[in-house]
Amino acid sequence: MRPEKYLKYLIEPIFNTRRTKEIFNYNPATEPVREEATHTKIFVYNYDPASISAKELKDMSEVFIYRDSDKVSWINMDGIVKANVEAVCQHFEVHPLLIEDILSIGQRPKMDDIEGVMFCQLNMLYFNNEHCSVEQEQISIALGKNFVLTFQEDEHRDVFNNIREKLKVPSSRLRQRGADYLCYSLVDMIVDHYFEVIEKLGEKIEALEEEIIRINNKRSLAKLNALRKEMIVLKKNVGPVRELVNGFIKSESDLLDDKVNKYYKDAYDHIVQANEVAENYREILASLQDLYINQVNLRMNEVMKVMAIVTCLLAPATVIGGIFGMNFDVIPYAHQAWGFYITVAVMLVVPLIMLRVFKKRGWF
Repeated sequence: MRPEKYLKYLIEPIFNTRRTKEIFNYNPATEPVREEATHTKIFVYNYDPASISAKELKDMSEVFIYRDSDKVSWINMDGIVKANVEAVCQHFEVHPLLIEDILSIGQRPKMDDIEGVMFCQLNMLYFNNEHCSVEQEQISIALGKNFVLTFQEDEHRDVFNNIREKLKVPSSRLRQRGADYLCYSLVDMIVDHYFEVIEKLGEKIEALEEEIIRINNKRSLAKLNALRKEMIVLKKNVGPVRELVNGFIKSESDLLDDKVNKYYKDAYDHIVQANEVAENYREILASLQDLYINQVNLRMNEVMKVMAIVTCLLAPATVIGGIFGMNFDVIPYAHQAWGFYITVAVMLVVPLIMLRVFKKRGWF
């Protein structure tokens, strides 16, 4: 016996019910409590087709000069601090309702157009291989005339590095177009990253399917339950983004060039595909649950079949033993020297004949 093998099951529950609370425990009617970042990093990319400047700002007041810039300004804030967010948004004339959305937590992905600023909020998703879970980071994007403001909760990771690299190339489409195309690129990059998370979940689902077929124990059921919760997180974040992108397509705002509209349609196609793949995986998980139940029933049937066969094989010995165990004076062969051996031989031969008959009929 190795007690350490089973100790982990006592310390950590097999079924993580705490994750369910993390997924659904959000009430929009209550005041959200956000833990503010210890500090904020502000990066500015100010560019046009001919030149670009990229730098990290040390003082918050340095941001204000980019409001009236003739070039396109991308201001990215890593780490949400209420005072800093309010200062930047107020200077760029972002509506207070949008500021409230930026500072809130657990928001549903959405898109708004208020007083000359187009605003969208969606979650950037990451897959944690260690805990086999989908992690989310709320991203807020505000599009104005010649500027894009982005607010990220996590300062250590994002998926925008590819965009930063493209901005360094003078001939890139990002450098040649305006702020509306930059906004599209940010949204499209987040949407494309969804496929990486979906792919990771797909690999886990395939591995679980093989495990259920081969092993099929309570650990498999726990993994199935955990993956279903992660698919809920994925669907909860991916589904509303279709409405978000569709809002850009249908918008008649002057901030959006008609030439950029076709790119948003391409992003719409991507998010529709991501929704379809996520829905397919949800159906696969539902079928895996049925497969698990069928495997359990099949195993139970196998056990019951073996027990029924054993019971049938012992029945002749039970009958013979019962007959010769009756309390009568005259029983055939009871007083013969070889009567015991004949009885034992019959008890063995009859089950062997029954086994042959069962095997011939394909009962096992």
